[in-house]
Amino acid sequence: MSIVTIHCRLIAPESCRHQIWDVMALKNTPMINEILKRLSNHEELENWYQTGRLPNGLVAKICNELKNQPPFDNQPSRFYLSVTNFVEYIYKSYLRTQRQLRFRLQGQQRWYQMLKSDSEFKQEAQCSLTDIRNKAESLLAKYKKYKNAESLSQSLFDAYNLAEDKIIKVAISYLLKNGCKIPQKVEDIERFVKRRHKVKIKIERLEKRVAESSPPLGRDLSDEKWINILNIVCQSAPQTDEQAKQWQDQLLKQSKSVPYPVIFNTNEDLIWSKNEKGRLCVTFNGLSKKGLAFEVCCDQRQLKWFERFYQDQQVKRQGKNQHSSALFSLRSGILLWREGEGKQEPWTKNHLALFCSLETQFETIEGTELIKQQKVEEVLKTIENIRDKGELTKTQENFLQRKQSTLARLDNPFPRPSKPLYQGNPCIVIGVSMGIEKPATIAVVNQSTGEVIAYRSLKQLLGDDYKLLNLQRLHKQKQSHERHKSQRNVSSRKCNKSQSELGQYIDRLLAKEIVAIALQYKAGIIIVPSLNNIRESIQAELTAKAEAKIQGSLEAQKRYLKNYRINLHQWSYGRLIENITLQASKLNIIVTEAKQSIRGSPQEKAKDLALSTKD
Repeated sequence: MSIVTIHCRLIAPESCRHQIWDVMALKNTPMINEILKRLSNHEELENWYQTGRLPNGLVAKICNELKNQPPFDNQPSRFYLSVTNFVEYIYKSYLRTQRQLRFRLQGQQRWYQMLKSDSEFKQEAQCSLTDIRNKAESLLAKYKKYKNAESLSQSLFDAYNLAEDKIIKVAISYLLKNGCKIPQKVEDIERFVKRRHKVKIKIERLEKRVAESSPPLGRDLSDEKWINILNIVCQSAPQTDEQAKQWQDQLLKQSKSVPYPVIFNTNEDLIWSKNEKGRLCVTFNGLSKKGLAFEVCCDQRQLKWFERFYQDQQVKRQGKNQHSSALFSLRSGILLWREGEGKQEPWTKNHLALFCSLETQFETIEGTELIKQQKVEEVLKTIENIRDKGELTKTQENFLQRKQSTLARLDNPFPRPSKPLYQGNPCIVIGVSMGIEKPATIAVVNQSTGEVIAYRSLKQLLGDDYKLLNLQRLHKQKQSHERHKSQRNVSSRKCNKSQSELGQYIDRLLAKEIVAIALQYKAGIIIVPSLNNIRESIQAELTAKAEAKIQGSLEAQKRYLKNYRINLHQWSYGRLIENITLQASKLNIIVTEAKQSIRGSPQEKAKDLALSTKD
């Protein structure tokens, strides 16, 4: 399934916007803040870090305790459900990140203990290097079935944890140190020391991130926390440099001035209609009885989808609910405020917007039929499982009857245009490598033969628009300089935000060209890098390089790193991947992620990515 997001601005009288603002800013957001505060002080927080998730039903329980207490009472029921969903989403993301961070720290600490020089290996195993190499060769023969280097490395790590013989542990460490190969040259001890130091830098950075991480505490719309810190700074001096930096970070932190969004997880929570002028309007379950309706304002590219949402609901109403909402193009929606400028009231200054997620395959009859078949199979499987239980209770019989009704409604298709589905060759794969200097380089590879059909550099992908890349980099450097000057200005707390969308435009150009090349070569899969550790790895490598290049001067090392960081953080790789996924989803081309190698040219990295999923 290919889910994408579109958005629109919602237009309504000031009284309507005022009511929505009061509910979201004075009730909904404070309720989220209170639940986040309780979770951050919970006695089981450390256990949640280990498991990476919250106990089932905990947030809903706290929400039920609060919803009858002022100021959190008198909200629509959908808003309370949104509070639960939003807090669970925030903590799911936070705990997953913390668990991954600690897991990476443990992995780097273990690797630092395993990574030793050849002389240390000989001393630990109490045998010659030749014996260690012979043992390593026998291990390679044992694991020869693993042709993929990543699978082989993981198998060796698993074997190391289970091994009890010292020479086996040393032989495995020797192999992992040398890239799962038997080296042909004598070890360069100076190069090894630098390599081990890189790992140490990674550990120190990860330890600092773990120590400095704190649970999410919500949004302070009143700026009360910031004012308290400012009063402390004005009335007292910091005792340590660390405390001074902490105060500075809190004062410079960009806090949100708008309330948390409201999530509508079901597509029938959004009610579509047209006003007397023929303009498309939307209201929401829980607000419709209050007469709060909003006019949809968007561009022509997205208007067709909002019209489709309206048409789907109209077809279901006119068919007297003989159609299934499971085949609606709309999947869910988020109501939120976008920050504006000026000194007016917040419901006048800020803009109300609606973000909708939709299934692109519902655009055509052929795509709808594919999803319908999947849903029919799921319902049939559920019905079969219930019937296998034998004698059913009244509740189970009612549930079974509802499922059979759902099955009947799925057979009534919505009117859709017809368009043949794209059929790509699953053996033709495109690998997209990403780096600091070159955001995207691709390799078109035939996985069955391992042959590279074509390469495309960044310059070839952008063509005549390549000049925009340097323009964007200059803009980012200027923006960084302006932000630095603004932060040094004590009288101005907030920085001016750039309104440029040049980076987003370049991403769209790249994504469009990559998908066009996929069409040209009939590619079935596009593989993009997994970005979980790429920035950390590059940063650790640059730090080690700075220390090796400039010795004895910490300030000079910082200046050296600062110049690299401008390039390191000037591109949003996640945004580029999102654009590629969006363009590919329109044609039902699969986009997957794989680990990108740190070593090699951009072309080699792209080729390795394309071959990474080869069986």
